[in-house]
Amino acid sequence: MGFMSLVFLLATISVSTVNCNSEGDALSSWRVSLIDPNTVLSSWDPTLINPCTWFHVTCNNDNAVIRVDLGNAGLSGFLVPALGTLTKLQYLEVYSNNISGVIPKEIGNLRNLVSLDLYQNKLSGSIPSSFGKLKSLQFLRLNGNHLSGSIPIQVIQLVQWGNLRVMNVSDNKLAGTVPNTNGAEGYATTVIVQDPHASM
Repeated sequence: MGFMSLVFLLATISVSTVNCNSEGDALSSWRVSLIDPNTVLSSWDPTLINPCTWFHVTCNNDNAVIRVDLGNAGLSGFLVPALGTLTKLQYLEVYSNNISGVIPKEIGNLRNLVSLDLYQNKLSGSIPSSFGKLKSLQFLRLNGNHLSGSIPIQVIQLVQWGNLRVMNVSDNKLAGTVPNTNGAEGYATTVIVQDPHASM
């Protein structure tokens, strides 16, 4: 192997390791804030360089975290701002738990996010306007929480002109009106702001 090839290989390994370390640190900081009675996070060992070996975490070929699946896991605790550093993340599935507190605005940094499922938790506060930066987002399900305030116009614009196909914010404490939300390029968009099964 030539010298330059060796340097390139070592540099690639170094960048990959740094990436794994930072993502592992982010997920470890989240784990510390969670109560895990069913020990679903027992494999989340902060001494391991690569979080791609952890259960409920999926990585791409570059060892970047692209999916976290913790739906219906019996978890309580909080979401943490460090989640916003998982820049390759495409799916954040944390539905049907007992997660409380506010949704960190830093989640708006996840530009590759396709699906954000936080429904059926105990989240409070407002929907962050930073979600307007999630241009790849197709599915946003926040129903069944204690969210209040109005839906930020930046999020409505994701429905009107972005890729957002499903937005469910029913069964919260949201107020205000939702303007015409025809999807971009004629795509069908489902926006649920009130539980269709709730009594009128």
